[in-house]
Amino acid sequence: MRIRIIDAFTDRPFAGNPAGVVVLDGPEFPGEEWMQAVAAEVNLSETAFLHPLPPGGDADYALRWFTPAVEVALCGHATLATAHALESKGVVRFATRSGILTASTDGEGWITLDFPTAPLSPFQADPRVLDALGVTPLSVHHTGPNTDDLLIEVLDEEAVRSLTPDLTALATFENRGVVVTARASGEGYDFVSRFFGAAAGVGEDPVTGSAHTALAPFWSARLGGRTELVGYQASPRGGYVRVSLRDDRTLLTGKAVTVIDGTLHT
Repeated sequence: MRIRIIDAFTDRPFAGNPAGVVVLDGPEFPGEEWMQAVAAEVNLSETAFLHPLPPGGDADYALRWFTPAVEVALCGHATLATAHALESKGVVRFATRSGILTASTDGEGWITLDFPTAPLSPFQADPRVLDALGVTPLSVHHTGPNTDDLLIEVLDEEAVRSLTPDLTALATFENRGVVVTARASGEGYDFVSRFFGAAAGVGEDPVTGSAHTALAPFWSARLGGRTELVGYQASPRGGYVRVSLRDDRTLLTGKAVTVIDGTLHT
């Protein structure tokens, strides 16, 4: 069985966010225990599994995502990696736990994902979460059921970049992850973020597409209602995500690069 490791939200190897992609030949998914074991073996923040669907339906493929520890309801970078693996030059539709998602690829390698916009709501964060992060927030929001993250705004970009959170402590809380963000002080992007998903088996995620479905409406409201923005995720690998806000949908655009193409023996 073929398996690929693809770096997403980057145009060069060893940057962006790596994801495993397993395109299944059969008409259905194998057992969850097997997929979870493969994801644990790959040991990246996400491994995507997909299989083709019969023609004429609402979607072309069924798609699921697993961290090394759990299945998640939405993942951006592994979906972008999946679209890259399929080498489609048009629109591919995926049936997922978060509804029908589409990926559109142009002739220059840009891939645009059409995802549901996160329904942000103000949230009273557990003080222990803030202690684990070591931050004093300007605001805290919950990102809704698809992602189930906390979005925490801090004073400035330096506060985001200098974070050294207690990941062991963060792993004890129930939310999928924590997004820490601030307005950009650098050039070429509008806001900066980092993502910590210790509770889902991911310490720091390099570039989190799904988090940008919350970051897009959050920063649009604070940047004069602009609907076209660029986010930079300031992990050690780093990556840029172009976002376009379309009311209840958020478009996420980036490139991807295959770095490993091999065979899964199981």
